[in-house]
Amino acid sequence: QVQLVESGGGLVQAGGSLRLSCAASGLTFRIGNMGWFRQAPGKEREFVAATSWSDGRTYYADSVKGRFTISRDNAKKMVYLQMNSLKPEDTALYYCAARKNDGDSSYEYWGQGTQVTVSS
Repeated sequence: QVQLVESGGGLVQAGGSLRLSCAASGLTFRIGNMGWFRQAPGKEREFVAATSWSDGRTYYADSVKGRFTISRDNAKKMVYLQMNSLKPEDTALYYCAARKNDGDSSYEYWGQGTQVTVSS
């Protein structure tokens, strides 16, 4: 059974930093792509960042470009999200997601989420 477990969320002041981690286990297939999404109260879930597992290409939402960095550790099956210069509007539940095929548009596997709260 595939499991994605996020960690690293918390409360931080505006301008601060947090590093989220996601551990993948129970995989019986090669990962194609892993990403981070977030959902704020009353809003739809939105894409934050993603990385291709084979070559490390990265993709970012415009709202986080230059502030967030996604990285991966293939051997440990971990993906990270370094978040700098955090803003109150970054407050959300952050989810890790994985899919088998890099080129697909949707993610098959999701974690339970980790809460990030940025105070002004």
